[in-house]
Amino acid sequence: MSAILLVPIVFPILAGTLLFLLKPKSSKVRAAYVLTMASINSLFVFGLFFLIGEAEYFTIFNITETMPIRIMLDGPGRVFSGLVAFLWPLACSYAIQYMKHEGKENTFFTFYLMTYGVTVGVAFAANLVTMYFFYEFMTLVTLPIVMHGMKDKSLFAGRKYVLYSIGGAAFAFMGMIVLSVYSGFNNFRLGGFLPILTSSDKQMLLVMYLLMIFGFGVKAAIFPFHGWLPTASVAPTPVTALLHAVAVVNAGAFAILRVTYYVFGSEFLYGTWAQYVVLVAAIVTILFGSGMALKEQHFKRRLAYSTISNLSYMIFGAALMTPAGMVGAMSHMVFHGIIKITLFYVAGAVLYQTGKNYVNDLFGFGKRMPVVFACFALASAALVGVPMTAGFISKWNLITAAAATSNPVAWTGVFALLVSAVLTAMYLFAVVIKAYFPGPGFDMEQIRSVEDPRGGYMKVPMIILCVVIILLGIASTPFVTYLEQIATAFI
Repeated sequence: MSAILLVPIVFPILAGTLLFLLKPKSSKVRAAYVLTMASINSLFVFGLFFLIGEAEYFTIFNITETMPIRIMLDGPGRVFSGLVAFLWPLACSYAIQYMKHEGKENTFFTFYLMTYGVTVGVAFAANLVTMYFFYEFMTLVTLPIVMHGMKDKSLFAGRKYVLYSIGGAAFAFMGMIVLSVYSGFNNFRLGGFLPILTSSDKQMLLVMYLLMIFGFGVKAAIFPFHGWLPTASVAPTPVTALLHAVAVVNAGAFAILRVTYYVFGSEFLYGTWAQYVVLVAAIVTILFGSGMALKEQHFKRRLAYSTISNLSYMIFGAALMTPAGMVGAMSHMVFHGIIKITLFYVAGAVLYQTGKNYVNDLFGFGKRMPVVFACFALASAALVGVPMTAGFISKWNLITAAAATSNPVAWTGVFALLVSAVLTAMYLFAVVIKAYFPGPGFDMEQIRSVEDPRGGYMKVPMIILCVVIILLGIASTPFVTYLEQIATAFI
């Protein structure tokens, strides 16, 4: 029965391959195919939540006797794969309309569907070597869509993305090899699985822990390994939305959660110098990303720097190394993913309709694009952390988790989160104000051709996401309770 776990990993990879071979010329046929395949795969993922138990796993193959490629579906895997399964069909819908002006849709959607399967593989990984396998595979399948335009900027972004990713992978691999000598590649288990160690061995493993955190942290854009993310904003918006909100960056944050809580264990790490290093790195990245977003005038790059900051919210929560910190990290991973993909969709809609890339080009757009900028205003309020929105819940979880510790660096993090919230309000509400209040004397006739995207492929996903942002803000208790049960090994 556990072999069925392979289906949502393999199915979209095969579906993408078939699309590449068939190369449909009809846009309607391609749209129907992509949406159908993505939706079916999401149904597979959600169906497994009811069919597969926490203890079940499936070994795909063995690299060596002690290195199995194995998948399972535990609590964190359900959270990450559930987020992916919810967002991917919406992302495909948005991309169907957006990619009409980018061209090469068959090639694009081939890798777009494949990335879905690989991301599920990261979520379903049962041990460290399997997670690393799919993590690296993700770099390969996302590279063609990062470079989709094949212009100089796209090629540069692709090279930078690969260089950073390979460097991060090397760090993580070194940590994995040393760790395997002590513990092997056991299945993930809350609390970790390290044996009793001597003092010198413990110090060695703390160094390896940091190598793995900063290695996997490359995809989570931790400072100073963040540079690839703003550069990748030259990719088509459906790509940047996935890179910055769902697949790649969340895979990095998810890997850090796994390594911290399910490999080394918080009991081993809590109070060590390694914990302080990760906390400080997260705090620096939170403030750096927010400050750069405030300074940046390019619309998509501003959102990219915002992503850099918010990813380190998750790393900060993980580095608290408490159940409450884990809840805060996982809740922000989910809520930020939903909020940020909405914001990127708005930036993409503006670019698709008008070709405008800069914040100072958006005066009066709120009146000409009422649906798009209503979604932006709501998602902005949520990312700031306004009550009754999803963002408030996850930020509250993080702040209360940090405040509950006696760690002075964690308390510094509370201050950083509050400062970041103020900066977030400044760089997002500045866009809202320009869009809705262009100022006296502004001639609306100069933007008379600006309008919301026609049809529902782009608008409907944004509206659905906004509804979810509100629902999670007012009725998040069941979900947060579920996360608390995961963090305390109740499930």
